[in-house]
Amino acid sequence: MKELTTKQETFAQEIVKGSNQADAYRLAYNAGGMKDETIWSNASRLIIEEKIQKRIKSLRQPTVDKVQLTLEKHLNDLLHLREKATNDEKWSSAIQAETVRGKAAGLHVEKVDMKQDVDIVVELVNFGDE
Repeated sequence: MKELTTKQETFAQEIVKGSNQADAYRLAYNAGGMKDETIWSNASRLIIEEKIQKRIKSLRQPTVDKVQLTLEKHLNDLLHLREKATNDEKWSSAIQAETVRGKAAGLHVEKVDMKQDVDIVVELVNFGDE
């Protein structure tokens, strides 16, 4: 696969920093005299290029890895707390640690049932008829 040009690299980096496609294009390319429609069109074409997509993914990967490691560490810390509470026969604390661990892992979902009786009153007004 061909390397990215300097402008394509800048575009990819700006996308990863949080710029929208048009702003990333403006920052990467000499777009001063271009119409907005041209910028939007060029940016849309650029963002779907395979090499641009691969570069954006590679730039984001360290952040993805860091977040996943943080979740793993969090789950392990909660497991350690649960085991300590169990060994100390602190059953309430052990259950709470395990519940929080399950929520963090996405195994427990809290549901809220909201039922509300609402009376709606609609008043029709004819303008011009007084």
